[in-house]
Amino acid sequence: MLQVEGLTLSAGGRAVVETVDFTLAAGEHLAVIGPNGAGKSTLIHALIGDLVPTAGSIRLAGRALADWPVRERACRVALLPQASALNFPFTVAEVVRLGRGPHASGTVADRDIVSETLAACDIAHLRDRPYTRLSGGEKQRVQLARVMGQIWRAEDAGDRLLLLDEPVAALDLGHQRLVMRQVAALADQGVAVVSVLHDISLAARYADRMLALRDGQTIAAGTPAEVVTAERMQCLFDTETRVITHPDTHTPVVLHG
Repeated sequence: MLQVEGLTLSAGGRAVVETVDFTLAAGEHLAVIGPNGAGKSTLIHALIGDLVPTAGSIRLAGRALADWPVRERACRVALLPQASALNFPFTVAEVVRLGRGPHASGTVADRDIVSETLAACDIAHLRDRPYTRLSGGEKQRVQLARVMGQIWRAEDAGDRLLLLDEPVAALDLGHQRLVMRQVAALADQGVAVVSVLHDISLAARYADRMLALRDGQTIAAGTPAEVVTAERMQCLFDTETRVITHPDTHTPVVLHG
């Protein structure tokens, strides 16, 4: 579904991401972790096509990302950025409907998709509320519903890529769980997911594989159990931690030392 080979990205005359390699199959979730300034968000923006690589390649469904027509790419790839600047008093339903813009699925189908994504993100009760009157966490869930709606059509889900840059940063614990479960449900439908997450334990709980970056370079890549170790957390974050195994999920959990 997604092939990244030797990817190098530069800004201001210096490499921000250096020779990153990974592949992602339909239905897989890759979590990208690392300290601030590691190049995580830069990588995400390259995967949407916003940045031109200095070296290396990005291929989507076997085709160079740059060769996809903009509309076709928008029907298959959706990005939830860290911050979404929207200061117009659109209703919540109108904001979510914006995600259907690239498609020609019709008013009835789009209305149903909007209703489904509103329910999935626990914001159906807000559908007629002005977006500008929402809390930060509510706005984040609206934006997530928008990008989910952008790639909602299940019959084409194998050709879909969802990119999430800190999707749960503004959410309470209950809605963090809800959002990550909805992301997992999309992956179960065949959508490939790349997420940037600062909560390492949450990333390890929901991701199939993890990519750890520091200073734009790959420190580790593999399963959560392979990547999330006390030694690697020390290398990434310059702080002592303990890593234990969750008794129910059997995934790594990071504790502060």
